[in-house]
Amino acid sequence: MGYIKAEEILPVEVIELIQQYVDGTNIYIPRKTDHRAAWGEITRAKEKFCLRDESIYRDYLSGIKVKELAEKYYLSDKSIWRILRKMKNAG
Repeated sequence: MGYIKAEEILPVEVIELIQQYVDGTNIYIPRKTDHRAAWGEITRAKEKFCLRDESIYRDYLSGIKVKELAEKYYLSDKSIWRILRKMKNAG
């Protein structure tokens, strides 16, 4: 995320009002709630994790042990068990 100079987008009155609170300090102004993207929506991370989890579950059902799955997917045994529980309850 880059910075935009306040003078380029805000009226002088608004800048002066903000300066009363944070003179010369960088601030972050969050997006409006209705403009926010859901987690993973932009990077498609959520979709990638779902595909990974389905693959883990298929591998488990085909007989691959939890320890092997943890090594294959670079996860802890505990994470594999969590994914298996989630997939079993979803299915």
